[in-house]
Amino acid sequence: MSDQRLIFDTARRTLAIELETLQALHDSIDASFSEVVSLVQHCGGRVVITGVGKSALVAQKIAATLNSTGTPALFMHGADAIHGDLGMVQTNDIVIALSKSGETSEMRALLPLVRRLGNKIVAMVSKPESYLAMQADYVLLTPVQKEADLHNLAPTASAISQMAMGDALATSLTALRGFKPEDFAQYHPGGSLGKRLFMRLADLGCRNACPSVGPDATLEQVVVEMTTKRLGATAVVDADQKLIGIITDGDLRRALGRGVEVVRLSAKQLMSPSPRSLDDAQLAVKGLELLQKHNISQLLLVDGEGKYSGMVHIHDFVREGLE
Repeated sequence: MSDQRLIFDTARRTLAIELETLQALHDSIDASFSEVVSLVQHCGGRVVITGVGKSALVAQKIAATLNSTGTPALFMHGADAIHGDLGMVQTNDIVIALSKSGETSEMRALLPLVRRLGNKIVAMVSKPESYLAMQADYVLLTPVQKEADLHNLAPTASAISQMAMGDALATSLTALRGFKPEDFAQYHPGGSLGKRLFMRLADLGCRNACPSVGPDATLEQVVVEMTTKRLGATAVVDADQKLIGIITDGDLRRALGRGVEVVRLSAKQLMSPSPRSLDDAQLAVKGLELLQKHNISQLLLVDGEGKYSGMVHIHDFVREGLE
């Protein structure tokens, strides 16, 4: 067998096993899952998620997902918990303990301590007869027939099952709360994701100059305005600062190409009327969509009263990672 064939066969076998595991998890969702979702929804404290080994890594991911979707959560390593970190568990917190086997020594040591504190315990485990499942108040079963590695040893399918169960828990909570993109943006202010959800066109436009000329401006005035403001275009506005057109460097080149004696033309004669514009309170991504749809580089902005308020360039979106 060639190396490539071995790679393909192994990869497909791995994915097939993990697909089977996810299907089993899908079919296992029952009333106990609903009870846990309700428990977390009405929790007066936080969700403390714990585990050891690969389950600890999954627990960190679930805690991060819950936090990002509006459910206060924190990660507590199962081994560290019995050496001092248990102090982070507060009275009204819920403890979700992850373990494939439910029999690890850390879980056996930790659970009696948590129970003594009086906190509700949720077990996320693959074996309903395990110590962890028997000691918990609620059980989220993550059934795993076998791991995806060739020797059925490395936590692969079991880790996928735990992560998927965590996602199902988080998304069910967002559905109950009517979680909106605006809510998501509140917890994701950084990075391109956050910018797509909350950055407004005004946030981009305020960083640029605001090139504009009147309709009677000369070619010289137009060129000076475009050159000094460095956006490759200028708006043409009336006495009330309402938009009546735009002049781009492309407009000037096209006029020259037609043999027009542009030096004698006014801004009104040079401009393209009815320019593309958006309210500066709109999301920045709406402006990007408009630029891409019409294959243009500049977008004019107007304020709530319909007056010209600025200009954004395609490079502004690229610089912010919104392209």
